[in-house]
Amino acid sequence: MRLSMIQAFIAILSTALLMFLLRAFPFILFSKRKPPQILSFIEKYIPAMVIGVLLVYCLSDPKYLTFTSAPWGIPAITGICATILLHLWKSNSMISIFGGTIIFMVLDSLI
Repeated sequence: MRLSMIQAFIAILSTALLMFLLRAFPFILFSKRKPPQILSFIEKYIPAMVIGVLLVYCLSDPKYLTFTSAPWGIPAITGICATILLHLWKSNSMISIFGGTIIFMVLDSLI
């Protein structure tokens, strides 16, 4: 079933409005009062937990940790070390995550 231009425009507009409202909801809700303690806890500890889960997930693939044949785990270990070093150097999650990912992807395609 094909959508007409008006139907597609209405779908895009309603999706954009819903996305805006979902993003604005926490700011609207907590603009006048302090967030609950559970949200403060989540804000403080969730990033480290997510990185830990991603680390376990990424290293669970045997392709990246086979030390008996190429690439001998070099891309995975180098990417992890680069991420750690970038984070210690810049203390910026975005730089460390993207930098480590780029280094991993480049090494994974070259080796």
